[in-house]
This record gives sequence, structure tokens and C-alpha cells, in this order.
Amino acid sequence: MIRLLLADDEAMIRAGVRAILAADPSLDVVAEADDGRAAVDLAISHHPDVALLDIRMPVLDGLAAAAEIRRAAPGTAVVMLTTFGEDDYIARAIDVGASGFLLKSGDPRELIAGIHAVAEGGAYLSPRVAQRVITQLAAGRVSRGAAARDRVAALTEREREVLALLGSGLSNAEIAKRLHIVEGTVKAYVSAILTRLDVRNRVQAAIIAHEAGLVA
Repeated sequence: MIRLLLADDEAMIRAGVRAILAADPSLDVVAEADDGRAAVDLAISHHPDVALLDIRMPVLDGLAAAAEIRRAAPGTAVVMLTTFGEDDYIARAIDVGASGFLLKSGDPRELIAGIHAVAEGGAYLSPRVAQRVITQLAAGRVSRGAAARDRVAALTEREREVLALLGSGLSNAEIAKRLHIVEGTVKAYVSAILTRLDVRNRVQAAIIAHEAGLVA
């Protein structure tokens, strides 16, 4: 079972999301919050696998709550679920350590797919959000490419290989299968890569992989 924390200040939205999640028997909503501070407290007490957070919430907004959850409950992955797709929100969500960014107006199947991807150690951006990120990367690739290549140069050949596959969107299990190694070894490589690159999560590492030219 994938244990979930659902945080949104609108009860009807929470009910709708909960109904979508109920279609997948492997998903279990273990706690709900109607503000960001309550979401942080529940993440600490319940240790869910994934926290689904709205961005605009009272007391503490979703982005601030995401940052606190990543610090206080590092075993909980964070997915931002919002009606807003502005570039600033996307960038800030990645900066605070969110592993996923989904729009409430998206296909319900994206929500379930995103949760599974993040719970398995991967990252997930809704297609519309991914397009914006790709556009931003393309616009700034020339100026950021050299810096990214310098950072990647510190990795071993195998770590660069893992980073390239991570940047292509593969999960740990998929990377293990591609490289013919066990998943635990992939997790160790990913952890080392995040430390060497000084980034918080796979999304930030994937961006560096694209900027460094490791991913076509």
C-alpha cells in the first residue's frame, strides 16, 4: 500500500481527490489536512509515503509546508496538486524539494500515475507543466550548460550513466533493469548523485542532466 496525506483547504476538492484515489486499491489516504501547518504536523506523526499538497492554503501555504515536510519527514515525497500552473510556482516547488507537480484540471489518470512514480522514487510532472519546464530549459540551456557540465564532471562514469537515465524519467526499477543491476544499487547511486550535485531531489538532478546534455 502507498500511504497518502491529502492537504487542501477546500473540503469538496479533498472529497473529489479522495474519490479518484479510491479507484486504485493500492492507495490509502491515512490523513487529511485543511491547512499547511496541519499538513506538516500530520506528515511528522503519520509518516506517509506521499504528501499531496495544494499550493494556496491558510496558515502555511503548500510550498512552505512542502519545504518543512522534506526537512522533518524526509521519507515522505511531496507532490504539489494545484489549479495554478504559473512558471513561478513550478520553479519554487522544485526548489523546495517537491518530486511532482500536478494540475487539478488534468486527467485523473495523471494523478494516480504521478503518485506511483513518486512513491517508487521517481518524479512526475503533468504534461502541461513538463512542457513549460522543457521550454525554460531550452531557453536557458546555452548559459547554464557549461555550469551543469562542470557539476556533472565530478561524477563517475557509472553515476553519469545513472543520471542520464534518471533525466530520461526512468524509475529506480527501470534503471536497474536497463543497467542489469539490483534496485538497491541504483538507490545508492542516486543518493550519491544527489549529494555530489548538491541538489534536493530527482527533479533538480534531471534538470542538470538536461542542461549538461546527458539527455537528448
